[in-house]
Amino acid sequence: MEKRRIIIVSLLLIFILTAGLFIYFAASGQEESDNSKLNVAVSIGPQVEFVKAVGGDKVNVILMVPSGSDPHTYEPLPEQLTNISKARMYAEVGSSVEFETNYMSKIKSINPDMLIVNCSKGIELMPNTAENESDEVDPHVWTSPKNAKIMVENICHGLVQIDPANKDYYQKNRDQYLQKLDELDKNTTKTFKEKNTSIILVFHPAFGYYAKAYNLTMIAAMINDEEPSPQRIAMMVDTAKKNNIKVVFTEPQYNPKYMQSVASQIGGRVVFVNDLDENYLQNMENVAKAFAGS
Repeated sequence: MEKRRIIIVSLLLIFILTAGLFIYFAASGQEESDNSKLNVAVSIGPQVEFVKAVGGDKVNVILMVPSGSDPHTYEPLPEQLTNISKARMYAEVGSSVEFETNYMSKIKSINPDMLIVNCSKGIELMPNTAENESDEVDPHVWTSPKNAKIMVENICHGLVQIDPANKDYYQKNRDQYLQKLDELDKNTTKTFKEKNTSIILVFHPAFGYYAKAYNLTMIAAMINDEEPSPQRIAMMVDTAKKNNIKVVFTEPQYNPKYMQSVASQIGGRVVFVNDLDENYLQNMENVAKAFAGS
């Protein structure tokens, strides 16, 4: 009886040890698999989709300015800067996004061996707004699908540079995503032709490149990153009334009170649009529908 109990206990211990080793090696394998991916850092949400579309299952994306945060004012957390030390590549927007002008020097010093890719290389930069007297450029290049295509090309070039063995994989993924961007551009053009939209009233001037691409006039409440004056709000109300506009727009990271004031004076409503969403294709379809419905 005692011998039988010893055998049972021994078998149980063997089972527990085997199961433990299986779990350990499975976890180690997963960690090894994750570590085999390229860590690629980006500044803003839309770049997350761009990098994932090209890099596929060979990349991990580190997003520096999280959803709902403002790239004009966001300060990176210590753990984010620690993650930067593990990155092989940083895809900067490269169009004077304020987060980058404030922190890229520090980011580069943390990981001097990291490849820096300028996603705006090849994009014709615009002045901040037609009404802005400063020499600053408009950083929101990604809102135009045509510009997004150039950004994706630059990202692909960077990935090939740090991982040439997977060049064909990256280029195939790039081509497939570029086709989706072409389709987005085509559908957006069609949407605005059908709706005959010409003016969009927004709080923050994030859609200048978008407006240019689709022959729209963007009028923003905020100029030079300053809160709108009563005169500015009155001008927007007057513009809305003269053009029978009943929908005005703001973004999730901003206080909607100014656009709510405009909406209340025109008997209209406020709609939220987001230029920083990580799901770029779907989000820009939603943006087109929102603007076209104004």
